[in-house]
Amino acid sequence: MEKPIAKVKPPALIRHGRIVKKWKIGRGFSIGELKEAGLTVKEALKLGLRIDKRRKSIHEENIEIIRKYIGKLKGTNSEEKPG
Repeated sequence: MEKPIAKVKPPALIRHGRIVKKWKIGRGFSIGELKEAGLTVKEALKLGLRIDKRRKSIHEENIEIIRKYIGKLKGTNSEEKPG
């Protein structure tokens, strides 16, 4: 299973009178996002998630990515155990 990648918003760029807003790939999930998803830093490291300790922002999209990843892991673990 592929590990999730955090997304962050770069600073707004103003080009030709309009603001360009795009997501970019981040260094890792913020500690606040992990807490919102119900994980501790140690649990996230055990799962192989990357953590960016410098980032303070919390993006709902990243929280959903973490929750989906945890759900997939729980789903695969329950399928492996017989009856």
